[in-house]
Amino acid sequence: MRRVMKARRSLAVLLLAGFGAALLPLQVHLSAEAKVANLRQGALNLDLRERIGQMGFLAALSGFRSPLAAFLWIEVHTAWENTEWGRMAGLFDTVTTLQPRSLLYWDMAAWHMAYNASVAVMQDEKQPSEALRIRAQRQYFELGRDLLERGIRNNPDKYQLYLQLGVLLRDKFEDHCGAAEAFMRASEFPDAPPYCRRFAGYEMAKCAGRERESYELLKKLYLEGDKQRLPTLINVLRDMEKKLDIPAPERVENP
Repeated sequence: MRRVMKARRSLAVLLLAGFGAALLPLQVHLSAEAKVANLRQGALNLDLRERIGQMGFLAALSGFRSPLAAFLWIEVHTAWENTEWGRMAGLFDTVTTLQPRSLLYWDMAAWHMAYNASVAVMQDEKQPSEALRIRAQRQYFELGRDLLERGIRNNPDKYQLYLQLGVLLRDKFEDHCGAAEAFMRASEFPDAPPYCRRFAGYEMAKCAGRERESYELLKKLYLEGDKQRLPTLINVLRDMEKKLDIPAPERVENP
């Protein structure tokens, strides 16, 4: 059965390579346009060739990076079902190298590593050492962060991965200062959700030395109107008023 599956996969890659060769002139034209639009894909190198094999590398060179990435993404799902976390990490590296401008691949890869894999290793009954389980969990947290940071470097013009980085730093690392920076960076994009600024303010409130900045940001949001006056914002704002000893006349009114 494995030989049959391997043969089918090899045939699929060869077909992709053949079609890609026919479409190579079009691919060259599209690549030129993408470069002008600052959408140039990552370079194909020997490291990638080692990971996907000669035929896969040929398919990628022939202009079928996207279908090849999608095919490998199916392999990711199989690895996930079998809880093969190490194999998943390798597949994620390959897929994101093939399609570095796909936010979905970076986002889902980071989520699988930092959330699914980290939970699985902590619940691994085959590992009796709690210290080793915690160490493995931390390593998967770091893998998730690395994926998001590399995704941001490849997509600096999008807010989504900054937002996810903020969530990861907040929830898994308890790095409130780093989370505040990530949320604030996300909020600077015109299409970012309005809650990015609120999240930045909440995290600043937990970051030593940035309490005043948190207060000023949250008060500014409060003054924007009812849409911003959510219970959490009001509670954090009032807490900051007490910590900073804001004079009573300057404090926000009761909601």
